Amino acid sequence: MEYVQEQVTTLHDFGDTRPAAPTNRAAVVVPMTEREHGSLAAEQVFTALESVAPDRVVVPLRADAAAAPAVIDWLDDFGLDIELLWCDGPRLGDLLADEDLNGTRGKGRDVWLALGVAAESPYVAVHDADATSYSANHVPRLLFPLDHGYSFSKGYYARVENSQLYGRLFRLLYRPLVRALAADNDADVLGYLESFRYALAGEFAATSEMVRSLRVQRGWGLEVGTLGDAYATAGFDGSTQVDLGRHEHDHRAVSGPAGLTTMADQVAAALLRVVEQHGVAPDYETLPDRYETAATRLTRAYATDAAFNGLSYDREDERRQVGQYADSIQLPGEDTRLPAWTDAPVSPDEVREAARRDVEALR
Repeated sequence: MEYVQEQVTTLHDFGDTRPAAPTNRAAVVVPMTEREHGSLAAEQVFTALESVAPDRVVVPLRADAAAAPAVIDWLDDFGLDIELLWCDGPRLGDLLADEDLNGTRGKGRDVWLALGVAAESPYVAVHDADATSYSANHVPRLLFPLDHGYSFSKGYYARVENSQLYGRLFRLLYRPLVRALAADNDADVLGYLESFRYALAGEFAATSEMVRSLRVQRGWGLEVGTLGDAYATAGFDGSTQVDLGRHEHDHRAVSGPAGLTTMADQVAAALLRVVEQHGVAPDYETLPDRYETAATRLTRAYATDAAFNGLSYDREDERRQVGQYADSIQLPGEDTRLPAWTDAPVSPDEVREAARRDVEALR
């Protein structure tokens, strides 16, 4: 157990506490895909939320027309005020297409749709539905700082499961890339990004004002992009990170269309876009090599930490992953982020109505 403070306020788990928090003034966003419906992890998440009793729960669902009705029926069984947004509904798709917003579908697009609706509550918390270790303490912990003068709260946790270290994309891509960038640049944004102990965690909470200011990444860069906006809006003084203990999530293969290398492309692009927008000019010719040097140094630390705790660790495999992730380090390309809700050409009410009609048609 430790109590070290990072550059952003860091709240620690000293005894599995459930602090007093404004849950009755909060909307909780839980993005789901059809594969999570009915899983033990999702069942545990929604059952735990029943005891948390938030003001409401907004579920952006990505599922085809054949699978969506079963998910809708399943969600109806929980004692929660759930507002369902079927993100693949035709009416919702037409609404977005009319404003050139439909574009590439993914987790970021789903969450963006939900955030506009959720921001009608004073506070918003976001977390995934696939954590088998989910606790009813998580939402109150995320919300607690917002009732104490902060506008952004980020979850962090240990990714240790099956006697192995996980969180590979954070450990092997994000952290060493930030360190490589910071080695020859003292920009505040890099200190901010390095302060977060698990920057790729999907769990965060924010005030409605901040939520409406987010320019959400469409895909896997969602978490990094959110940190960039939090730096611009909340800064060091308005940001916190909260210990959520130890999490167990689904794991992905390194390769393949939904694998870590595909995610790495989007995470690296989002990270590099964030630092460029805050005055950092990366040397893209030397950055991949400097990243690999930083990552290789970290694999030694991970190997030692794993051995200290009696965990298995394949250092050569992790070095191979570093080599693959290095290919993701390049100019970030076109900015396809969705607009902040303060500037969006559609309103949350229009999203809600289109989604309601789509769900009613399914029923």
